[in-house]
Amino acid sequence: MKPLNLLSIGIASDHAGYELKEIVKRYLEGEGASVYDFGTHSSESCDYPDYAHPLAEAVEKGACEYGVAICGSANGIAMTVNKHQGCRAAICWKPELAELARKHNDANVLALPARFIEPELAIEVLKTFFSNDFEGGRHQRRVEKIPLREC
Repeated sequence: MKPLNLLSIGIASDHAGYELKEIVKRYLEGEGASVYDFGTHSSESCDYPDYAHPLAEAVEKGACEYGVAICGSANGIAMTVNKHQGCRAAICWKPELAELARKHNDANVLALPARFIEPELAIEVLKTFFSNDFEGGRHQRRVEKIPLREC
């Protein structure tokens, strides 16, 4: 994996994930990453798809190499991101999950559950996610089967 200071990372959240998004964003910027914030920009109630789709499009088109998506449970925002064929969002609340998401699933979007993870642990999960590479091998064929195929 490239060092954080060489990565372009998109980040998005809904209102439930706003505070954690700001913490994660500060951490990433402090490490020198190029961070693109797709919102939300307050804790006022909003709809996660409004922010997840632009993040996913940026990852899908290569404008951002990776993404971090945050909402209360991480479920809704991950489901939305995963509608995009070029995105593989993984919900992670433990470093071990983040490691396997990268090594075995080539996840390119980390989804964090803001209501179920403390900021310190979220940063550890983030560090683990960005310090692991995809292993390929037997996992490659599985990842290749993820996108929808025409029937």
